[in-house]
Amino acid sequence: MSMDLFEYQMNNHLRDMAPLAQRMRPRTLDEYVGQEHITAKGKYIDRILRSGFLPSLLFYGPPGIGKTTLAELLAKSSNRAFVSLSAVTSNVKELRGVLSDAEDRLGGRGVETVLFLDEIHRFNKSQQDVLLPFVEKGKIILMGATTENPYFYVNSALLSRLQVVQLYPLNDANIKELLTRALRDEERGYGKETVEFEGHAFENLIDMASGDGRYALNLLEICVLSTPRAEDGTVHITTKDLEDSSLRAQTQYDRDGNNHYDTISAFIKSIRGSDPDAAVYYLARMLDAGEEAEYIARRMIISASEDIGNADPHALPLAVSGFQALRVIGMPEGRITLAQVATYLASAPKSNRSYMALNRAQADVKRGIGRKIPAYLKDQHQPMEEHAGYLYPHNYEGAYVEQRYLPTDMEEKTYYEPSDRGYEETIARYLNQLK
Repeated sequence: MSMDLFEYQMNNHLRDMAPLAQRMRPRTLDEYVGQEHITAKGKYIDRILRSGFLPSLLFYGPPGIGKTTLAELLAKSSNRAFVSLSAVTSNVKELRGVLSDAEDRLGGRGVETVLFLDEIHRFNKSQQDVLLPFVEKGKIILMGATTENPYFYVNSALLSRLQVVQLYPLNDANIKELLTRALRDEERGYGKETVEFEGHAFENLIDMASGDGRYALNLLEICVLSTPRAEDGTVHITTKDLEDSSLRAQTQYDRDGNNHYDTISAFIKSIRGSDPDAAVYYLARMLDAGEEAEYIARRMIISASEDIGNADPHALPLAVSGFQALRVIGMPEGRITLAQVATYLASAPKSNRSYMALNRAQADVKRGIGRKIPAYLKDQHQPMEEHAGYLYPHNYEGAYVEQRYLPTDMEEKTYYEPSDRGYEETIARYLNQLK
């Protein structure tokens, strides 16, 4: 009896010593905040729980949005065993042990095991392959979590056996709900204390979280524990307290997000307008405001194709390389790569002709123009040289021969009209020679 009491006291002590974000983790799906696109009544998560069937899932999204929590709640709600591993700290030997235990649990007691594997992208191909037969034969239900694009970092054989569930940063209302709950909860949060925010400090706290619920709760905890109490015991938290308690720059974006969109718009338009000075200024402004660096890099990849295109074919691979370099080196050094890409794109010759060509072609497709592919262009399961009526260009001088490629039930037309700028001038000259 005394041992049970000791264990109870130890569990309470460990719970009380845990960080606020850990203490406030949802205990039921009803307490789960955010991701309404899959958790709301009638949506995906609700449906699989009502069906009683739990598929292997891969949760994909940024940190601090509830990937691990959702997996644990799903396992708990379905009355299955739950085992959690991290690909950062676990090895194949440990993984094989867990898989063997799951197999025994299923065979001996008929209890299915949910294996949650955090940072699954950190496992290499051979480590991921260890999971394959167990997932395929239903010996485990795998729930992975990753902050990286799974289509790049999870091998295709395993990915084909998982349902990819994309999660998004929490919105302001979600962050507010998490913070309010923590301030009111007397058992796990600060409900027994009087905590007051002065001025716009509470809104600033939501801003600084940038959609990361864990960060919001961690920052709240630091402020509450480190801010001196007033004579009546009240904790008065100011914007200065928030800034001094955080290493993350406070975002200057306004509450409705207009400044966020205005600044990225000005950045992209400066690149499009060939003004490297303005582009690097807006880049600096976004970085100072705490904008996600990968978001900036992704927008530059789009701009490389949309605004520069074939006028400088090096722009797209440079933008993609910049994005990859940012992932490898991280911030703050990644800002150097962002600056290189931004100034290069802004200084490159511009053309949107490939983008406009696609728009015109898509408009025709939506109107139902052109349905009959020429017979000699269809897949005939033969070498190209042997397609009946097909003229193999490499058999002709200059690897070119006139023949129809557009559908036969539409007029010949030109979608792509290269500009006279940069490398596109060379492309235009070549196409004109063919004609």
